[in-house]
Parts: sequence; structure tokens; C-alpha cells
Amino acid sequence: MTDAHHEPAGRPRPRWLPASPWRSSCCGHGTHRGGTTRESVGIIGVGEIGRAVVAGLRHGDGRWCFLSPRGARTAAELAERHEGVEVCAGNQEVVDRAELVILAVRRRDWRDALAGVRVDGKIVVNVMAGVGHDDLRRTLGAGTTLVRAIPLPTVRERRSVTVVHPSHPEVDAFFARLGGALPVADEAAFDVLSALTGTLTTHYAYLAALASWATGHGISPGDADRYVRGLFQGVGRSLGDETRSLARLAADHETPQGNNERIRTTWFTPANVEALTQALDGLLADLRSR
Repeated sequence: MTDAHHEPAGRPRPRWLPASPWRSSCCGHGTHRGGTTRESVGIIGVGEIGRAVVAGLRHGDGRWCFLSPRGARTAAELAERHEGVEVCAGNQEVVDRAELVILAVRRRDWRDALAGVRVDGKIVVNVMAGVGHDDLRRTLGAGTTLVRAIPLPTVRERRSVTVVHPSHPEVDAFFARLGGALPVADEAAFDVLSALTGTLTTHYAYLAALASWATGHGISPGDADRYVRGLFQGVGRSLGDETRSLARLAADHETPQGNNERIRTTWFTPANVEALTQALDGLLADLRSR
């Protein structure tokens, strides 16, 4: 028997850490066909982020995912599609069968979802916007190990950096496998980066407005949509060049007195920037008040 089949001494450590693999502590549920072992992850609240996390975890890494019945249709679909994904009867079962538990419930529903749930000894990752540690500890207990995180839908392709607070070795390593982890020092910094996520749909709406403008000038909707997507997919790829700052990338895509400079200076004016700043400041104030 090789060393990889022995239990490590002390507290078991997941295989996403640089140590030996571990067996799930939940009555043998961490063993799949062939007798090998997997770490176990539980997700309470299976919406878009839960779906993305499961998809990211299925990229060749053996691990069990236990899903809550909340978001039943999505959970059932994921369980049918992926080996090692199971839907549990309730949220307590998710916690009992997983070592790391992700809370992805809608903010208005989390108290009902966690009522009576015990999480003794488990790592709890809170991905619910606007729900702080103090609120959760009043429900889950003062001794609960809590980490806040902001996974984005692109964790499904392992291309997204996830903000975490506080830094925790197992949680940092978990999200490192999904594209990267960005630990921040305090909740104030966490809230700033959380506010930035509120700009995502505005970006999509901006692209939709561009396509609509082209359609209004005689371009077919399909061609306008296809061209705008191709135009900005190229921009997305350029963001992978971290040797250049965002300001440098903008300058490199702009010719003096050219088309890009004209739109930037006539539409994205200082007043426009100030309006965006005020909108973000308002969202940040709201996040901190919660």
C-alpha cells in the first residue's frame, strides 16, 4: 500500500492542499467506485453560483459534492450530469456529509435555510452578498469557522479570481483551484470589491445597447450581436496580459484623434465618471450598513 492510501495524522486535510489525500468523515461517503477517496464539499442554495462551483470542481478532480434541496431543479440536473454529485434530503445532511460548506442562499432566505442547522467543526464559506460574520455567528454559533468569499460565474471555467476574507489556508487553496484566491485584510476591503461585482450586468447592458444601436442603423440583430460579442471577446483576452495596467491597455487600443479617443472623450466624460463613482459609493454604503 502506498503512502497515498494512509490517513494523515491529526485533522484530515483536503486534497486541494499540498498534503496527502483524505477520506471524507461522513460514514464512508467519500469513497467512490474503485475505492479511491475524495474530499467533500457541500453547497446550500444551488443557484447560478452553486452551479458554477460544481462545474469548476468537475474539471477532472475527484471530489464529492453534496447539494441542498434548495434550488431543487438545478441540484437534480447537476446530480444527473456529474458523477459524485448528490442531492441531500435537507441542509443538515449537507453539513453532516461535507467538510467544507458553501452558503449560497439568497439574502432574504438565509435565516430560514439555516434555522436549527448545526455546523460543529466544519469550515463555512459565506458567498451571500450583504450577510456579514456577526449575523451568521448569531445563528450558527460563536465558534463557527467562517470565511466570506465572492466567487463569480467564471469559476466554472477556472478563470476567476475569488476574493476571500479572512484568509484561511483550506479556503484559499480551494478557490486557487477554481482560478485564484485574493485574500483581503478586512471586511472594509471586502465590501469595496463586493461593490465592484455590481457592475457586471451594466457591462452586458452596455454591449446590448451597442448592438441595438447597430440594429437601428440597418444591421440585422444577429449580425450586430455576433460582431459585438467578437469585438469584446478580444478585449477580454487582452485582460489576461497582466504585464500592462488597465490604463496602459486602454492607451494601447487608442489612436490619437481616432475613433476610440472620440467616443471616450465625448461619452465617458468626467461627469459620467463621477456618476459611476457616486453609484458605487451608494452601493458600498448600503453593503456596509447591512
